[in-house]
Amino acid sequence: MPEITTVLSDMSYLECPRWHEGRIWVSDFYMHQVSSAREDGSDVRVEADVPAQPSGLGWLPDGRLLIISQHDHTLLRREVGGSLVTHADLTDHVSGDLNDMVVDEQGRAFVGNFGFDLMAGAPVEPTVLLRVDPEGSVTQVADDLWFPNGSVITDDGVLLVDETFGNRITAFDITADGSLENRRVWASFGELPTQRDLQTALGQLVVGPDGCGLDAEGALWVADALGGRAIRVREGGEIAEEIAVGSGVFACMLGGEDGRTLFLCSAPDFDRTARSAAREANLLSIRVDVPHAGLP
Repeated sequence: MPEITTVLSDMSYLECPRWHEGRIWVSDFYMHQVSSAREDGSDVRVEADVPAQPSGLGWLPDGRLLIISQHDHTLLRREVGGSLVTHADLTDHVSGDLNDMVVDEQGRAFVGNFGFDLMAGAPVEPTVLLRVDPEGSVTQVADDLWFPNGSVITDDGVLLVDETFGNRITAFDITADGSLENRRVWASFGELPTQRDLQTALGQLVVGPDGCGLDAEGALWVADALGGRAIRVREGGEIAEEIAVGSGVFACMLGGEDGRTLFLCSAPDFDRTARSAAREANLLSIRVDVPHAGLP
């Protein structure tokens, strides 16, 4: 197996890696920054400061950056001069912190949220998926999702959503107007939660699918939030490959100049108190055979 390389180190907790314009971009939750670097980790730049905690990243067709601001339930937009403005306020539509998102070629952002207070140990609850259109309007496009997390859009217009507490990945066809239809289970790893207690629900997870990235063979690289690994999943749930890291893996994405570098966001755990107090998170990379496809 190719060697795992450290790209960035001494971070707090990294999420939502994106390859964009020759650079790898990441959100650091507890340093409250969006940063980018070259493929080898050099030339690190702070792209935005987000006091309410950055998460999902994406770009509008005109190149402006969109950033999830988790705690204030806001989707931010970085203007050409670098200032951050509110693209959409999602407060009235969600029951937990905003999470990851994917932005399509028309600039429509599909946004997930926690659905409950994870860090306070609240009972697990299903929640909704939202679509934010380029002018900032907000529409609910799906419900009954168990912690909608990392998402991709395939080249033929299928939205895949990782449900971290659902033991599954769910697929939707995106229609011309941005609504979702033909909902189906793309991959299943186990049963849905039978208990709402957080620790019991965690114990029922076979795979905790977190951040993800699509490859050119239609397989999905998925961070297993509880398994300390990245897995390459085929439609139906077959695990074709596994990369064990020896620490938690919470997001992954293909990128690099040839699309064959798999970037991995790694940290000892996802505990807010521990991660905000330490600088133990890393962005790792490993070379793989099949290149990137789809969005992001």
